[in-house]
Amino acid sequence: MSTTAGERTLRLVEVGPATRGERRDEVVVALAPGFADTFSQTIVGVPHAELLRQLLAGIEEQGVAARLVRFRHTSDLAAMAHAGARLSGSGISVGVLSRGTTMIHQRDLARLSSLELFPQSPLMTLETFRNVGRNAARYAKGESPEPVPTLNDQMARPRWQAKAALLHLKETELIVKGAKPVEVTPDVATAP
Repeated sequence: MSTTAGERTLRLVEVGPATRGERRDEVVVALAPGFADTFSQTIVGVPHAELLRQLLAGIEEQGVAARLVRFRHTSDLAAMAHAGARLSGSGISVGVLSRGTTMIHQRDLARLSSLELFPQSPLMTLETFRNVGRNAARYAKGESPEPVPTLNDQMARPRWQAKAALLHLKETELIVKGAKPVEVTPDVATAP
């Protein structure tokens, strides 16, 4: 995929092994194997650079720190988000698949439970991602925010199901068995 003038591109640079955070005011953002690597945008073309910018802005607006962790051993959103929550000093994480499906998780919940789930990735807007970040930060501060309002389209599933399945298969092909989570930092550039 080529970039157009002024388009932001994102590359995630590995910092080192992800360890459990000590800051009680942090949210871990758990990223899928292909996020900003093999894939550069969501299922509906939202650039990963902008998605991440909005998510991080929502977290930071609440005075909470964010830490990015890439998971290569799984493409399962619940597994990534739960593992991210276990690494988070606050016990809160946001899991994000490359196609845009998102989840806010908490360390002491069962893996398949979550605080908030956003399964209809075709309906996720930049505003929604920012609100997800805000809510995750508010959970990290011990608050009980109202769930992020989401759109609902009964036709989204049939319209996007085939593409979502293909994207999931491609993401799953990127799994590295036994790979440990790594902390990453964003390197954002703007195309000339």
